[in-house]
Amino acid sequence: MLDINEIMKIIPQRAPFLMVEKVEQLVPGQSCIAYKNVCINEPFFVGHFPQNPIMPGVLIVEALAQTGAVAILSKEENKGKNAMFGGIDRLRFKKPVLPGDTLKLEVNIIKQKGPIGIGEAVATVEGKVVAKGELTFAID
Repeated sequence: MLDINEIMKIIPQRAPFLMVEKVEQLVPGQSCIAYKNVCINEPFFVGHFPQNPIMPGVLIVEALAQTGAVAILSKEENKGKNAMFGGIDRLRFKKPVLPGDTLKLEVNIIKQKGPIGIGEAVATVEGKVVAKGELTFAID
């Protein structure tokens, strides 16, 4: 289990853009299971949407990408580097994410060749899939 301080030693994102608050399981270079508690005080809820607050899908994808970055940047040879988006494939949103939800973020690295890799990413709330797809990353 990693807390937020340990996560910040691995990935460079900081508030308000740090989307991973706790890591439950980590296999460096292979997989990561992390969590994001979504609260009404998130800055994006001011405009998305004032009368019907919904977490923007792009930020769910960012939370998944940060989870994948924790996995890949935990590998000894990648420490101190950045993981950048290279692409998003077959990503689908299944349900909205609302204030009070806890996002469970799971990423499995399924392929890597040199600095480029692909992760299978799934976000769930209470066991129900809210987003699923593949994320391509480039280590810089």
